[in-house]
This record gives sequence, C-alpha cells and structure tokens, in this order.
Amino acid sequence: MRKQATQPQATPEQVTPEQVAPGQLAGVRVAPGQATLEQATPGKTTPGRATPAPAAPAQDIIDRLRLARAEGVGPVTYRRMLARFGTAAAALRALPRLARAGGKASAPAVPTEADAVHELESTAKLGARLLLLGDADYPPLLARLDDAPPAIAVLGDPTLLAARSVALVGGRNASVNGRRIAEDLAAELARVGLVIVSGMARGIDAAAHAGALSVGHPLGRTIAVVAGGLDVPYPPEHADLQHRIAAAGAVVTEAPPGTVPQSRHFPRRNRIIAGLSLGVVVVEAALRSGSLITARLATEAGREVFAVPGSPLDPRSRGANDLIRQGAVLVETAADVLANLPEDLAASAALLFAELPLFPDPDAPDAAPGFAELPPTDPDFGNSESERAAVYAQVLELLGPSPTPVDAVLRRCQFSAPAVMAALLELELAGRIETLPGGRVAALWDPPA
Repeated sequence: MRKQATQPQATPEQVTPEQVAPGQLAGVRVAPGQATLEQATPGKTTPGRATPAPAAPAQDIIDRLRLARAEGVGPVTYRRMLARFGTAAAALRALPRLARAGGKASAPAVPTEADAVHELESTAKLGARLLLLGDADYPPLLARLDDAPPAIAVLGDPTLLAARSVALVGGRNASVNGRRIAEDLAAELARVGLVIVSGMARGIDAAAHAGALSVGHPLGRTIAVVAGGLDVPYPPEHADLQHRIAAAGAVVTEAPPGTVPQSRHFPRRNRIIAGLSLGVVVVEAALRSGSLITARLATEAGREVFAVPGSPLDPRSRGANDLIRQGAVLVETAADVLANLPEDLAASAALLFAELPLFPDPDAPDAAPGFAELPPTDPDFGNSESERAAVYAQVLELLGPSPTPVDAVLRRCQFSAPAVMAALLELELAGRIETLPGGRVAALWDPPA
C-alpha cells in the first residue's frame, strides 16, 4: 500500500528585492495563482545567515500559518478546514463559530498577524525556509500523510526532502556494536546515493548521521528531523552535529523557533521521519522504544520496514526482533535494504493518485483510502439545534479514549455522513475529540474550557 506523490506544480516566479514593497516578508516568492514561502533566491540555505530582503505579498502565507498554529487545529483538521472553506482566511473567520457549536465556551486561541510575521522573520533570520503544505517545494511523500504537518522549517538544502531517502532509527542507550552497525549501514547506503534520515537523538540516530557525513561530498547527505525549534538543538551536545548536518544536508522541524522539545513532540517528529522516507531501518530498539512508533507510522504510510536482529539476551534488541517476527525485512547488510527498497515510491504512487488533489473537492463522492476524510457537503446542518445536539451526543457516545475508525462512526450513526463529519470537525475544534493518523478519532475526557 503506497499513497504518495503530488501532481506537478508550476515553478514559482522569482521576485527581486527591488520589487519588494514596504512591509513585505523575507523569504517569500509567489507561484502563479498561489502564494508560497521560500527564499527569494532558490537553492540551499546557509545556517546562521539571514535571508535576502523581503520579497512578495504574503497575506495568504500569514493566514495559513495562523491557521496551522491555532488552538485545536491539528494537521488533519487543517486540511479539512482548507477543503471546507477554500482559504485560510475564511477558515480563521469560521473558527470561533465552529468551536462554540462544538461546545467550547471561549473562542480558540489564534496567533495574531504580528505573531505569524514574527515567526516568519525569526525563521528567515536563522537562514531557514518555511514550507507550507500545498506549496510546490513541500516534500511530496510527506504531503501524502493523513497528518502531514501544515508547516515545516528547513535549515540546509530543502531539495533533499524530495530525494530518495531511507531512515535509520534506534535506541538512545545503544551498544558499541549497535552504533557501529548503524554508522556502517548509513555510510554504505549513502554511497549508493540514498539520503539518510534520522532524528538526531543520542545513540543510533547520531551514529546514522555520522555514518552518512563520513562519506563526504557529494554523497554524504543526511536529514535530521528535530522535535524542537531550529534554534534549540537537542540534545544540547549535538549542536555541532546539527550545524554539520545543516551544512551537508538539511535539518527539519514543524516547531516554531524557540520551541523547547517536550515528550509530546517526539511522536510527531517520528511521523515526519517516516513520511520523508521510502523505508525505515530499526537498529537496537527496546519493546517500548520510540523507534517502534516510527516503524508503526511507516507501516501505516505504506513504507517498507526493516530491522537489524540482535541478541535475545539484550533487551535493547527485543523491539527490533519483534518487528522481524511481524514481517519486517531482516537486515544484515546494506544489500538487504537495497534489495527491498522501492526504486521510486513517488512515481509508482503517481499512477494511483495522479488525479487526486491535496485538498479534495467537497463535492467529490468518495475519499481515497488513507487520506483525510472529505469535508461535509452540508457543513452547517441546515436543521434545528436539537438535531445538531443529537448528532453530537451520538458521536460522543460512540467514542472513547481508544482510537475508533471514522468509518465505524459513520456506519453506526443514524445521521447523514456530512452531518457526522461536520460534528467531528466542530467537536475537535472545541477540544472534545482528537483526530489521529489513519482516519481515527478518540474522545478527550477533559476538554479545555
């Protein structure tokens, strides 16, 4: 099951600094019919160097960033809101009404335009580029995740995010042998042209990055996906490693500048690692390792999963050994990865999804499997408040803290699918339910006021 690739889009037109009007933002250029955020000069960014002078109007970019950072708007809801309302500006205007309809007492917190401009300028000052979901330069494989991040900041070469890549992940308390295996695998895979993706954590991640960098220019390319802001290297002792990766590859995050990594950020980071890669190789992972989350997310995204076997006496290898029992490809050398890695996942997926837009038409009859569900065709019900309340009550009755497929909710509700989908959107904006990857939802027992 592979579900990636986006349709070819128009190449953005360059805007020179001389064309910039006062108040316009740094690092922006515009494609015909669509505003996008990039540096005025395409290509690789330089860590620590400010971007060129402001270039091009960016109101749509500001609106999209505000929507992405709004309270209650996760990645799946972001897609639904844009599909339902057409523009981020219209979605922002509708947010308070939808949240109240879902039962939230106060309006959701939404960043101001000044807040969004500050984030854009802070990102540019770091020498990074912000890519928004739907932009031409947004990574095509990542874009096809149900919960693709609405905005990612890239320090380094953003074109690597569309290159043929494989992820190497594993435990932080890795053994000497585990680190050597990860480093050797990364180096061998880099030598044949693959980009190595990992999370820049201690242990296996750091070894994978080091292995790729050891190959040298031009093949030693690696991507680090980090959980915090680009200006908050984590762990702190990897600040120099992050600088080296940015110079020879790319550092990626969905977090705004200044974000200090917290435990809840790492599973989100893991989905980006899986989403950027054709496959995920797990080296030395315990049964409760976060690397197994990455492997599960890769499976859900239709990517290949590989695992390096380890001693049954070493608890650090039990997670990887369990993956092999479940069908992951056993890896002893780089040849095992190369023999089972798709040649071009994006090209093969394009045959299936060539006609599928990133934000589907609300009038389309069916959603493609694995994609965020289509928005309702009658989102405002058009019926009485009592019917709205009845839909909410039935939806909440069907949900619990464990994830439930949206399809199951639609089948069991006696109301129309558009009404149920509208209720799910409004309940999430009210903080009463949570949308999860794989077309699943779960109830939140302590919704915010």
